[in-house]
Amino acid sequence: MEPQFEHYDLIIVGAGSGNSIVTPALDTWKIAMVEEWVFGGTCLNRGCIPTKMFVHAADIVQTVAHSAMLGVDAHVDQVRWLDIRDRVFGRIDPIAEGGERYRVGDECPNITVHQGRGRFVDVRRMRVDGPTGTTFIEADQIVVAAGARPMVPDIPGLAEVGYHTSDDIMRLDHVPEHLIVLGGGFIACELAHVFGSFGADVTIVQRGQYLLRAEDHDVSRAITEIFAKRFDLRCGTSVDSVERRGDRVHLTLRDGSVLEGTDILVATGRVPNSDVLDAVAGGLALHPDGRIVADETGATSVPGVWALGDISSPYMLKHVANHEARTVAHNITGPDVLRTNDYHAVPHAVFTNPQIASVGLTEHEARAQGLDTMVTIQRYADVAYGWALEDTTSFCKLVADRATRHLVGAHIIGPHASSLIQQLIQGIRYERSIDDMARGQYYIHPALGEVVENALLQFPGV
Repeated sequence: MEPQFEHYDLIIVGAGSGNSIVTPALDTWKIAMVEEWVFGGTCLNRGCIPTKMFVHAADIVQTVAHSAMLGVDAHVDQVRWLDIRDRVFGRIDPIAEGGERYRVGDECPNITVHQGRGRFVDVRRMRVDGPTGTTFIEADQIVVAAGARPMVPDIPGLAEVGYHTSDDIMRLDHVPEHLIVLGGGFIACELAHVFGSFGADVTIVQRGQYLLRAEDHDVSRAITEIFAKRFDLRCGTSVDSVERRGDRVHLTLRDGSVLEGTDILVATGRVPNSDVLDAVAGGLALHPDGRIVADETGATSVPGVWALGDISSPYMLKHVANHEARTVAHNITGPDVLRTNDYHAVPHAVFTNPQIASVGLTEHEARAQGLDTMVTIQRYADVAYGWALEDTTSFCKLVADRATRHLVGAHIIGPHASSLIQQLIQGIRYERSIDDMARGQYYIHPALGEVVENALLQFPGV
């Protein structure tokens, strides 16, 4: 028997960045919103925001730990993990709950929230399995913004032993005694910094020779050297098997060594949720990595179906998902001129200690594209505020095209990198010459901005 489909003007799958699709232009539309987990998406609930709140507390611990070199004798009496955790989620959980109450309340009479797992059963038709039963919905247009989830490698014994991911580890009732981190990307590095600062012994197992391999090689090498002094770092190997012996976990590595710890954090990457949605059943084309194919307007291979965020984007970044949401929000109303996503000068930051921030091409990428490159490196240690910090490891690296004298890449590792990078993002985005960026404005002395200024001044001819 054919199920009865309730018809909507628009279905939005995912209440993270997808939630911002609903603008006043849609006040007269009949809208269904499908959310399996909780409003606010990964960023609010288990990603960007809670991790950075934990990182801030971890940074304070590191500041105290290194205060003696500045002539300040200080120590950390205690890290109150439960107080730190509850401060974070005591702020976040009410926001998520309030967002859902708002969407189901009288303020949004044209929106019906379907709590549960949605999946496609046909073109522009979905089934939602929720706590109160199954519903079938269809729409003239659908926006797919269902995000991604942690990728868990197929390691013998891992599932039986048990493990944490970024989805749950921040809500633990205790700091693990010895945390073994699988992976060397930004999630692995940030959470190693957090739990290492709060008292855990940390071992990182990374298949490649360096952490954060997507960064410029000088940055990747620097953070690997810094972390090797702080943690038990096992690079160039992987895990063959896992088993539990009493209250400990034992990991046999490919190089033959055996690790022993209390907890495992799997941070080996993320995969888009297109399979969970059964996107193929909805006629949607997929990239080999599982991302839904979407063009520069956000349109998929099915007319009337749009995609944004981690489930389709080439960048798994919240600020990119928000940009794509604005594009799609405009385009679904059927304007004569469609907007397109602009991926020029997309930046990112990794909130380790030290911070890392990057925009544009690495030196290797620039050379691979055939550019006649100029490269400068300015150490924090050689500017006045770097002296104040007693910093010996941080630097700003810039990559420019000799022919155009435009900056094509910027990479910073050090305190406040995520803020210092912003002026370089603007320089690349608006194609300012390195000469204008260096000489055309004042840089406050003796602020850390002089790291950027001096890196620019090193280019020949500036």
